[in-house]
Amino acid sequence: MAKKNPAHMFRGKKKAYTRKEYIGGVPASRITQFDIGSATTDFSVKVTLSADEECLVRHNALESARVTANRYIQARAGREGYHLKVRVYPHHVLRHNKIAQGAGADRVSMGMRKSFGKTVGTAARVKSGQKLITLSTSDEFLAEAKEALRKHPTSFQHLVR
Repeated sequence: MAKKNPAHMFRGKKKAYTRKEYIGGVPASRITQFDIGSATTDFSVKVTLSADEECLVRHNALESARVTANRYIQARAGREGYHLKVRVYPHHVLRHNKIAQGAGADRVSMGMRKSFGKTVGTAARVKSGQKLITLSTSDEFLAEAKEALRKHPTSFQHLVR
């Protein structure tokens, strides 16, 4: 499996790049489901995972958070005892300009300083305080719902409250 690029490569005030119909070869989003559990039941408790700061959240980080929370709460509350909703969609297309390495690479890379780059994935642009995932359940599973959303991957640790 290819190594993921560090987040600082995609950080900053770059213009949004979302028009997939004009972009060739955009990788598909890894998020398979946005609504899981019993969508019709009216639950009394809603627990929300929200961002502390403005950032980009990659599609694979959102999917792993969804899978982790879903497995945990489903084992405790059962299939019909909860409703989990992913509230953001990864529209923003990430690009990467690969730099040549090896002998003579400095001469090759000089003209590539402001190049456009190849698409490598998608991310959701998240504002400070924006809701990422909401988990609805009954009063008896409140502690389990909080724990399910706390067990998110380490890539979310710095952004959530």
